[in-house]
Amino acid sequence: MFGGGGGMNPRKMEQMMEQMGIDLTEIDANEVIIRTDDEEYVFDDAEVQKMDAQGQATYQVVGEPETRAVGSGDVEVVDSSPADGDDGDEPAGIPESDVEIVAGRTGVPAEEARDALEATDGDLAAAVERLE
Repeated sequence: MFGGGGGMNPRKMEQMMEQMGIDLTEIDANEVIIRTDDEEYVFDDAEVQKMDAQGQATYQVVGEPETRAVGSGDVEVVDSSPADGDDGDEPAGIPESDVEIVAGRTGVPAEEARDALEATDGDLAAAVERLE
């Protein structure tokens, strides 16, 4: 945003940004996923900053993503909410890639990760939080 500011004092930079009405906030993100029509970019432990300037929020993500193909499993999670309780016979409703992400993030076995995902209706962040 500020070209050639490599030698600028950080405190001076903060003052300038404050004068311009720009607020910069660090976000302690565990994971960031960017979905396109063809693939997903998954950032683990990315550095995320939110910049508010004149009512407009901009997010900056710094890190090296893993890429993966977008599967039809995402639709299945939305459409397959079990109405009659948890009978454990619906492993197809949760994409295997989501199970691997939760298991890898929390260090639990895949079966336990799948149970947490089913209990949170496929919400990755909620499943990780539930297991930590």
